[in-house]
Amino acid sequence: TFAFAADISQLMSLIINTIYANKEIFLRELISNASDALDKIRYASLTDASQLESAKDLEIRIRADKEANTLTLIDTGIGMTKAELIKNLGTIAKSGTKSFIEALQAEADISMIGQFGVGFYSAYLVAERVDVHTKHNDDDQYVWSSAAGGSFSVA
Repeated sequence: TFAFAADISQLMSLIINTIYANKEIFLRELISNASDALDKIRYASLTDASQLESAKDLEIRIRADKEANTLTLIDTGIGMTKAELIKNLGTIAKSGTKSFIEALQAEADISMIGQFGVGFYSAYLVAERVDVHTKHNDDDQYVWSSAAGGSFSVA
């Protein structure tokens, strides 16, 4: 179990409590992140064709499970290593957080939350818990999990 950096805890509180009226933006942000992962693996494959051996079809799939009340996004993008999960989902660039907080305080249009580098956290607008299952070609598969409290786990 890891503690979120202070800026993440503050950010999640702001997202959950301040922009709740725009909760539909989470899906756009998560699809955008999945698209970025596809772009990264496509780019990596230009110099190393083996990058696409595990999944030649680049795709994003969305599954809704009404009984479990879950929405699952699956992409065949580049994935993250364990270190990248901790770095990318446990902390964010202070400039992104600062810009986002400043925009909120100025009552600016924050519907394009991803421009601040914090779009992933919009999932907490609709989810009590977020799990990220990922596999990078250079590492094992890991699962990042958090209920938006003060911590997350990587297993």
